[in-house]
Amino acid sequence: MSGKYLVTGGAGYVGSVVAQHLLEAGHQVVVLDNLTTGFREGVPAGATFIEGDIRDAAKWLDASFDGVLHFAAFSQVGESVVKPEKYWDNNVVGSMALLGAMREAGVRRLVFSSTAATYGEPEQVPIVETAPTKPTNPYGASKLAVDHMITGEAAAHGLAAVSLRYFNVAGAYGAYGERHDPESHLVPLVLQVAQGKRDAISVFGEDYPTPDGTCVRDYIHVADLAEAHLLAVAAATPGEHLICNLGNGEGFSVRQVIETVRQVTGHPIPEVLAPRRGGDPATLVASAATAREKLGWNPSRADLAGIVADAWEFTQNISKEQ
Repeated sequence: MSGKYLVTGGAGYVGSVVAQHLLEAGHQVVVLDNLTTGFREGVPAGATFIEGDIRDAAKWLDASFDGVLHFAAFSQVGESVVKPEKYWDNNVVGSMALLGAMREAGVRRLVFSSTAATYGEPEQVPIVETAPTKPTNPYGASKLAVDHMITGEAAAHGLAAVSLRYFNVAGAYGAYGERHDPESHLVPLVLQVAQGKRDAISVFGEDYPTPDGTCVRDYIHVADLAEAHLLAVAAATPGEHLICNLGNGEGFSVRQVIETVRQVTGHPIPEVLAPRRGGDPATLVASAATAREKLGWNPSRADLAGIVADAWEFTQNISKEQ
């Protein structure tokens, strides 16, 4: 059954791909984005676009909406350490205003883009949803605070809510892909080296207790991620707040990613060894057992070469347009 959904942050990377999936599924989509980090051209054709802030969501939310998918957030871990107030204000205060607008309008379905940064340094891998939440930076703390707000909203006011916590999203979906400024994610950074826009890729530490000494992370294709959001919309239950981790259940090391980019692009990728970064756990891999059980989610694009190839095609197409 088709519905009408507000996608906050729908001009950004994950939000734009989810918005496109919603349209393809026959839904009406309204994208709300202030374009601070998003791109106007990232809003899919067929979606209604509102340039505005989530704090003002009450201006546009009404009873005609079936739900909200909430992606509007600042997400740079390093920046959150030096500008924590920016993250508390946008991510937490903004989300509180959005929840209030939903309550007033009678919109009772929410899918929230949470993050595995809520867990901090894991005590065991793969990480399950019952793991202790000990975020190591204000970004993770701000997302955890919103998760707590949602839990209370569901219990007190009957909100049907699902939070999806994911690690390293990569790849692209047609015309929609990753282009942060500044860029901090490994796959697009290595692709910048392949393009000649960056001289080398920094490897932060090679003495971790992993097979090749570099950090291991769980990479998930953005299209698999989008499918999980649509399943979450359908699975949301009034009065409940379901939290699901999303991941492939296996990790790839920094050097594996670099080598995969070499193979996919055919370009040499020079490496520069750099000191470890503070707070970088050796291995971060998610257990997606809950998402499989509760949402019926089965990622079909777990191959790292395929993820990189999609990202590479998007990156080249964007460069042609610029």
